[in-house]
Amino acid sequence: MNILDHRALRGPNYYSRYPAIFMRLDIGELEERPSDLVPGIVERLTALLPTLQEHRCSVGRPGGFLERLARGTWAGHVVEHVAIELQNLIGFSVGYGKTVDSYQTGIYNVVYRYRDEACGLAAGVESVDLVERLFREEEIDLPAILERLRQVRDAHMLGPSTAAIVNAATQRGIPHARLSEENSYIQLGHGHRQQRIQATVTGRTGLVGYGIADDKAWTKQILGDAGIPVPQGQVCGSFNEALEVARSLGYPVAVKPLIGNHGRGVSTNIEDDLALSEAFNIASQRNPSVIVEQYIQGEDHRLLVIDGKLVAAARRRPAHVVGDGVSTLQALVDEENRDPRRGIGHENLLTQIQLDEQSLRLIGQQNLTLQSVIAAGEIAYLKPTANLSTGGTATDVTDDVHPEVRYVAERIARLVGLDIIGIDLLAETLTLPLEEQSAAVVEVNAGPGFRMHLSPTHGEGRDVGGPVIDMLFPDSETTGRIPIAAVTGTNGKTTTVRLLSHLLRQSGRNVGMACTGAIEIDSHVILRGDYSGPQAAAIVLREPTVECAVLEVARGGIMRRGLGFDECDVGVLLNIASDHLGEHDIHTLDELARCKTVVIDAVSKSGTAVLNADDPRVLEGQLWARGEIIFFTLDPDSRPVRQHVRDQGVAFTVHNERLVMRQGHVEADVIPVVDVPITFEGHARFNVANALAASAAAYALGLSIAEIQMGLQTFHPTPGQNPGRTNLFDADGMKVLIDYGHNVPALEALSELIGAIPARQRISVASAPGNRRDEDLFTLGTLLAKMHDVVFIYETDARGRNPGDAARLLREGAESVPNACRVEVIMEEQQAVERAFDEASEGDLLVLLIDDVEGAIERLKGRRFRSVASTPPEGEQPP
Repeated sequence: MNILDHRALRGPNYYSRYPAIFMRLDIGELEERPSDLVPGIVERLTALLPTLQEHRCSVGRPGGFLERLARGTWAGHVVEHVAIELQNLIGFSVGYGKTVDSYQTGIYNVVYRYRDEACGLAAGVESVDLVERLFREEEIDLPAILERLRQVRDAHMLGPSTAAIVNAATQRGIPHARLSEENSYIQLGHGHRQQRIQATVTGRTGLVGYGIADDKAWTKQILGDAGIPVPQGQVCGSFNEALEVARSLGYPVAVKPLIGNHGRGVSTNIEDDLALSEAFNIASQRNPSVIVEQYIQGEDHRLLVIDGKLVAAARRRPAHVVGDGVSTLQALVDEENRDPRRGIGHENLLTQIQLDEQSLRLIGQQNLTLQSVIAAGEIAYLKPTANLSTGGTATDVTDDVHPEVRYVAERIARLVGLDIIGIDLLAETLTLPLEEQSAAVVEVNAGPGFRMHLSPTHGEGRDVGGPVIDMLFPDSETTGRIPIAAVTGTNGKTTTVRLLSHLLRQSGRNVGMACTGAIEIDSHVILRGDYSGPQAAAIVLREPTVECAVLEVARGGIMRRGLGFDECDVGVLLNIASDHLGEHDIHTLDELARCKTVVIDAVSKSGTAVLNADDPRVLEGQLWARGEIIFFTLDPDSRPVRQHVRDQGVAFTVHNERLVMRQGHVEADVIPVVDVPITFEGHARFNVANALAASAAAYALGLSIAEIQMGLQTFHPTPGQNPGRTNLFDADGMKVLIDYGHNVPALEALSELIGAIPARQRISVASAPGNRRDEDLFTLGTLLAKMHDVVFIYETDARGRNPGDAARLLREGAESVPNACRVEVIMEEQQAVERAFDEASEGDLLVLLIDDVEGAIERLKGRRFRSVASTPPEGEQPP
């Protein structure tokens, strides 16, 4: 088998409303060998993956997939189920999958859910190899497969602390995005409502507080001055200085680097000068400044304070083993490390115990060696500190904290100035006030680990992610989301997106807009190019000032990567027409319609789908629509719209050449059509429809009729506001119309406007991408010939065709029209535009259907020109 394409769909997509992995799989010769022709395949696969018995498949009951396997199914379908189950076996709960035929024999589109993208992709690769071996009746090493997948999981998954916060956010409906694969840098929410965290450090964590926590001497000074018990000690720069301090304090002492974490370089219970020398060397390797301080007797406790409130407390004990009277110390350590709860670093609930120099010194202090047999019940300590990251254990004692201890912990958080703080307290117990026992705060931690509280070795786990989310998003109803409007369709997307963005900006919103042409943040262009896919959505939603996002959604982005967001507040479906058919296994208008309806299927339950009631396929698509529905139509007598309005639904339409909003018995005037500049006094009917769609979407987003009216009459078809979309200029007595119409429906819509502009002759420069079907290119050529007197054809992106093929088909179409216009092929766009300008003269209309709008405008600057917002009245002669 051969994987032809393999990628993650990051959001609602053609196959699923949820993120999924897409695999285009060529099963090769296995097309001739379905599963029922493979002896014993059900038994072998069941023995390997017994949990496949739970897969219902299309049969709809447990064991359904195995029934299909026994009756006969193809290898691609088996890959889908194995990829799902491999993910389940490494800890990711997934269940959805789908395998569909393509238009090519032996090639299947395999889709399955994922939780972690890297693991989902890796599971797909492993499943293909496993299934191929299964069908060829070869050996399969499942443990090795799972080990490889676990390695991928461990390299990419979030740590337990970050995951706890993300999970709490998900429970609140707050979206999250991982901003870096290398660390736990996470965005929670969107736009101006977002918050960011890195592990357990938040965007609100104070730099000064972080610095205090990082400097143990500074911490002791701050807390000591405030009357909180801390061990006496001093920062030392040399061993002689350390020796002097230790003798002054009196043994035993503790030694630690001035700056450090996770207990690295810390030695405790130092009882003589020789041990002090070893401890100083260990600490100075971490930091040249070393603290020597009193050794405080007592249990090690961690107090976690979030947003000024104590939320959890744990008693920690250093890594240790308990003797059985038979095993050596080394054997006991090895046995402890075989505990499945122990992993590398922070991957599991507990951490593997690594014996280092400090461990060996501590073992020697207990008069033991690694070969000593430890008496039954006797404890041998292996680390001087109780950090979980060095193999320690934790017991939850949150319910045992005395009110006075709670007050001290919360006061420390205020004194240091940290929103999330871990306090390391040595004390005999937390059930008594500190002044009644031997106790001292030995350090505080910014960005503390949550693992010991989430899943303590003993006692009840605590939800400590929830308080972080409650702090960052204090309104319990807040989900951190901003309004998202997503616009799709075959034609009109960019104009509708730009117009809707303008309406929102005019009403005072800070808008993030992405479309074919640019990404704009509050009217500032930050990126130029085709941004009608999920990457653009991510960029806009990351922007910290954006209050509302308006996103153009093209077919290609949906098919390649999904939407890039989980849901939107308004989904707009403009129209369904022939374009790009034949790509991504979209060959029919019905399949294209299903692709486009992904946007309205992604509307939230409280959102709105805005639908073109004049397009039958859009109208049928309302079956996929979520939330409320608003129709827009150029036909005020449309039967479906009348019924919708009678049922108190909202519709935007045209009545007596005025844009109106209807609901029930109410009809509200919005604006006369002639006062909407992009409609060219109503001659550009396609822009009347776009204006209706944008008005409906703006209304759904809470704009008033007055705000919509103001926005519509101040949005002009100029390069500044709507570049490359029906930009009309007067230039030295001729008119120049610049547009992006590159397909048959777009050109048909444009024909009425072109015909309404008086002209001596009409000259066009046009092309189309090579990924259109032959018949589409031919038809486009015929339409160009019917609309113009002269057509200059150039060739843009060949997109898989041989150079010149697309231009040839356009020319053949144009020349097939009786009394055809004059046609010339000039392959390069700029040269074609130059040739058209040379051809045109006073009284002509030059129609430029081009990509390089800026270049054409530069060409106009050599002439006396001005932008025109509407066509002259019918019958008026050109100047």
